[in-house]
Amino acid sequence: MTIPFPAMPIPAHPACLSVAPMMDRTDRHYRYFMRQITRHTLLYTEMITTAALMHGDSERFLAFSEVEKPLALQLGGDDPAVLARCARLAEDWGYDEVNLNVGCPSDRVKQGHFGACLMAQPEVVARGVEAMRRATALRVTVKHRIGIDGLERYEDMERFVSVVAGAGCESFIVHARIAVLQGLSPKENRTVPPLRYDDVYRLKSAHPRLHIAINGGITTLQQADQHLQSVDGVMIGRAAYDQPFLFALADNVFFGETLAPPTRRQVLEAMLPYLEKWTAKGLPPHRITRHLLGLFAHQSAARVWRRMLSEQALTADIAITVLQTALNDLPAKILDARPQAA
Repeated sequence: MTIPFPAMPIPAHPACLSVAPMMDRTDRHYRYFMRQITRHTLLYTEMITTAALMHGDSERFLAFSEVEKPLALQLGGDDPAVLARCARLAEDWGYDEVNLNVGCPSDRVKQGHFGACLMAQPEVVARGVEAMRRATALRVTVKHRIGIDGLERYEDMERFVSVVAGAGCESFIVHARIAVLQGLSPKENRTVPPLRYDDVYRLKSAHPRLHIAINGGITTLQQADQHLQSVDGVMIGRAAYDQPFLFALADNVFFGETLAPPTRRQVLEAMLPYLEKWTAKGLPPHRITRHLLGLFAHQSAARVWRRMLSEQALTADIAITVLQTALNDLPAKILDARPQAA
């Protein structure tokens, strides 16, 4: 598979390409899997509420494998003092960035007074950012929408960013859709509001010293490259989960990697001992294998692969056997195909 890309310089910022934080998706097992495909793309945790960190099992929420780095912790919260404590935890655990969620539109998040509803209160976000910056040397970033109900104009977003940037935030990830907090579900909010990429480009032009990344509706590396002509970073969400192997070329194209991109066989060979290790600790194999379902997306083996994992990987021994069988029985021309950038 040969994919044409224009020549481009190697971006200096580590977040020129990232995988979006996704609830029930970007856990440590998915991130380990993605690291077998791309070593340099910035990965994010699922959103973790500050209350969960303060009152729950911090190791459960924060533990990760060193191979997952560079890695950002995304927080949901609005209390500056608590956000500062969580930012310190992020630094203590070895994260590379702490990100504040100002984009989630769910009712549960809104009731907790964080997520997208905070776009109506930029001063609250600014106080949280300032507290986190004082508490940690980590990069503090904000992920937000281009607007919410009643604050849908470009000027409203620009004011939000200006206020938060005044508190010292230098990096913003902008989902290029508004969040409709009344009348749309979180799933609908990912697709129904129209994309407004030009507003994000305009924001970058207005704030050249800020690092502005774009998110929303981006499904290929070609699209990512096109956006990088106008902004500093690109974040890919659902496509990174449903078609993870599209990132096989990411390191070569965006980070100047000279090693050959991985094959699907190499990815599975790396995941086999990982599956053995975790199932030996009692982890249900589905917690890992569910993340592998999209590895053969758009390949002739996709349906067989999904059936193998979905119908057979019920116990640890069977799950391990399924991966071994796949390595032996799936077509070598698919397992060993190595994408190349022209």
